[in-house]
Amino acid sequence: MGVVGVTGYVELAPHEFAANYLFDADGLAPFFAADSRVKAGGGSQRSEFRAQGERWTVTLYYQESNVVHPGPRLPTGTEWRLDEMREFRLKIARHSEEDPVGEQSFNVHMTPRWQGMKVESNDGSVSEYSVPDGIFEAVNMKIQGSNIDFSRYLPLLQSAASAVGIRYDYFEGPHEYSNIQDAERYVRLHKDASGPVHARDGPITSMAHLLETDRQGYRKLVQNDEDEHGRNLPGCYNTVTLDPRRIREAFPDHSLPKEVKHYYARQALSQPEDSPLAHPKVGASYQVSRWDEKLGVTPDDLDRLERELDQTVLSVLVDAGLDPAPAHGNGPFVPDAYFDVETTESGPDPIEMDLVRIRSTQESVVIRHLADGLSPVQWESLQTLVTDGGIVSPTDIADEHGRHVESVRRALRGIDDLVVREYAKVSVRSSYVAELVHDAVQEAEDAVKRAAETGAKAIRAAEQGMGETMSAFIAWAARHGVDVDDALNQRDARMRLRFDERGRETRWEIREGFRIWKEAGLPPERYRMAQIRFSDGGLADAWRYLNTG
Repeated sequence: MGVVGVTGYVELAPHEFAANYLFDADGLAPFFAADSRVKAGGGSQRSEFRAQGERWTVTLYYQESNVVHPGPRLPTGTEWRLDEMREFRLKIARHSEEDPVGEQSFNVHMTPRWQGMKVESNDGSVSEYSVPDGIFEAVNMKIQGSNIDFSRYLPLLQSAASAVGIRYDYFEGPHEYSNIQDAERYVRLHKDASGPVHARDGPITSMAHLLETDRQGYRKLVQNDEDEHGRNLPGCYNTVTLDPRRIREAFPDHSLPKEVKHYYARQALSQPEDSPLAHPKVGASYQVSRWDEKLGVTPDDLDRLERELDQTVLSVLVDAGLDPAPAHGNGPFVPDAYFDVETTESGPDPIEMDLVRIRSTQESVVIRHLADGLSPVQWESLQTLVTDGGIVSPTDIADEHGRHVESVRRALRGIDDLVVREYAKVSVRSSYVAELVHDAVQEAEDAVKRAAETGAKAIRAAEQGMGETMSAFIAWAARHGVDVDDALNQRDARMRLRFDERGRETRWEIREGFRIWKEAGLPPERYRMAQIRFSDGGLADAWRYLNTG
């Protein structure tokens, strides 16, 4: 569901891009053409061309290759007349007069492909290079660039090739095996406005804790608040990476794995306030290594990629409370050489990720189980899952607690909304659920410890001839974190009482303790002069709660 009431949003800028464009319609003809042009130019060719009214430069050059020379003829039967094994590169860049920053460019690495092709590794061993079935002979054009619209790389490659004497039509109709390896879209925010994005309760952290299983699959949250020189820079490099399954929890119609990030340039702290590099980027990038599928290079694929990346960033901005469509001025955004603060009505609507709802749902699941009561085997299973950082199976849990493995499996089936069971592995459903469960387990262990300490002190009180009233005070003190030994030590100048939080019941609880204290025959003034300490760091005097009114 999109954010209602806005018709246009800030237009994101392209940043990094990498892809493999495979062309097989003309076999190895593009490779032989590149070799011929390099030799004709004495090792390279340089030229300029225009595209959409812009000036671009291109350099064709060669590099050494680890492809094993095939001899006079390829295994495919094609005659091979090249004495040296080379690979070729095209360096394509916006003219320096139009791009003073010098970062709108890309490099193309041309490598040959044929069935039976062999390569030599660094240690001298030779192996056959895996060329997909259906590819007889082809060239692979590996593109790596930045700050160029994704859809422009192929036409720019065609124009550049033509400018150095290679037929542009060699690079029409990429093979279906062509694929995208990396892509990022971004906005640049003013540093004074970007805090909610990388805050500990902001969308980057929340997505990591709420949308990731406890230990299943891939999970990555980076929160680095120092630059490379160790200087403090909040949000210096904060990222969350989510696989397709988890991305869909926040974006139901998305499927591409992504990294969402808030980051500064390396030299940010040395930049003046009016320099764009003093301010951070917020971007989303495609993570090809986080799934088993591939994203092609067709116009539809590129549109899908851009839509998902843009929608992710816009949704993060909205979740952080930032205006994604400033009506006047730049709003929270800072323009740079490649990012213009302009709105567009053709882009996707942000999605209300509703991380608050996801958080509330997960909390309610934990609370319901705790309120209904967990079986001993379920408690033991959860204790293991939140304290063991490795891969855990039902058998591991059974062995640790001396249970039958079927008892553990039955127990886990009863808490399916807390845990994920898959392929003999068990994990807590999310990092956030794991935190809640861990706190509950810790509280239970602390309660047992307090009960044991209370029992020991009650026994000691009985042995010392202190009556039932003293045992009653010891029990009250255990509930509220009062150090009984401290309370009874008359040499201490002031007694301290500890309470978790201030609330409506605080006055009643303190007065209850005062009544039990007096019934135990202890000096009232010592209690009145006690210092109350709260878990939030607040302090108060006990006598203020004992006054009537």
